[in-house]
Amino acid sequence: MAFLSSRRKRSRLAPELDDQDLGKLLKSLVATARTGTIATTDLCAAQISRLLDQDARDWDRRTHRLNVLAGYLTETHLPRSWAAREPRNANALVLHAWTQVARARRQGGAPDDPAGTVDSCLRAAELAPEDPTPWVVLLELARLERREQSQVFGVWNEVLARDRWNREAYLSMLGYLSPEEAGSRVQVLDFVDSLGARMPANVPCAATELTAQVRQYHTLLARGGVEALVARNHWSHAMAAQALDRVAHTWVQPGFLRHAGALADLNTLAYALTAADRRREAHAVFETLGGVVTPWPWQAGGDPLTEFEQAQRRASAGL
Repeated sequence: MAFLSSRRKRSRLAPELDDQDLGKLLKSLVATARTGTIATTDLCAAQISRLLDQDARDWDRRTHRLNVLAGYLTETHLPRSWAAREPRNANALVLHAWTQVARARRQGGAPDDPAGTVDSCLRAAELAPEDPTPWVVLLELARLERREQSQVFGVWNEVLARDRWNREAYLSMLGYLSPEEAGSRVQVLDFVDSLGARMPANVPCAATELTAQVRQYHTLLARGGVEALVARNHWSHAMAAQALDRVAHTWVQPGFLRHAGALADLNTLAYALTAADRRREAHAVFETLGGVVTPWPWQAGGDPLTEFEQAQRRASAGL
């Protein structure tokens, strides 16, 4: 038991990442959100509203917070109850819609009421026309439903018109264009290439290229057989190696990455550097992370905490 206790202190799953206010809210909600009573709905809704109203026009932070809350509240009645009680509250509408999409994604199916989800997003967009988050949810819904690319890119453009470098939107498009969904490997490469010429190095979506490389690596592992055995060679290919080279040293510099999902992106970097056997560079990333673990990409190999800690030990042994 002592080992397990110290293990959890060293590394931890923290969906809020470094957002301390969000972390405090999640701890508060866990004790109250599952009862579904009117009083509970009012209390939780007030707490969520206070958080979302902080820096309300920080679209990157708002997107992160709503994404985490939606994933956290998928099995509760709170988002639906709040939206029903306050049908002209953009926060309530977006959270309810995003929760529906998150639940469908988790269950591997379609939302229970896709038309209602669309309606919630469009009403939120009307109430808060500058807010990208209703369109981020619509983009994820279009992705789930495998909509035609012309429709998906139309929603994508609505997000970009409001938040040019929205992290969730870029990652969602990366998934949609993959061969596992509605695109191809060529389309993924074209999408990533189109970003390189115009994307600043430290914007919220900076990990799009590296994420594409890790997903390709996972594809090779999933095929099994010889391809899985030689999958590590992926990181010696020019495109993958260059993707790592471009970010390995800059991302760990204090203050370089300032967006809400920075620790998630650093998890991706630590994973990729470990897979590429670039241990010294990986060690610096693990030091920066301070034990904050994200499920993806570590869960590809098993329990994320176990995989993270094993990789961290290997990186330290390489010094």
